[in-house]
Amino acid sequence: MINFSNSKSTLYLLIIFNLMVLLGQVWPAGAPPFARWVNIFFLIANAGFLISILVKSSKGDAKE
Repeated sequence: MINFSNSKSTLYLLIIFNLMVLLGQVWPAGAPPFARWVNIFFLIANAGFLISILVKSSKGDAKE
């Protein structure tokens, strides 16, 4: 699986993809031809990022 860290670059990338997905929902005629793949990648990347946060937080809880 993709290694997601809580770095600012990962967050910036997810924000950019989120804005592209939102723009495609608000203005479908202006969506680029690769919008479907951006949507799919964004969903996978977002899920991976959230799972990595959950895994890291559960490891932190176990150490306490």
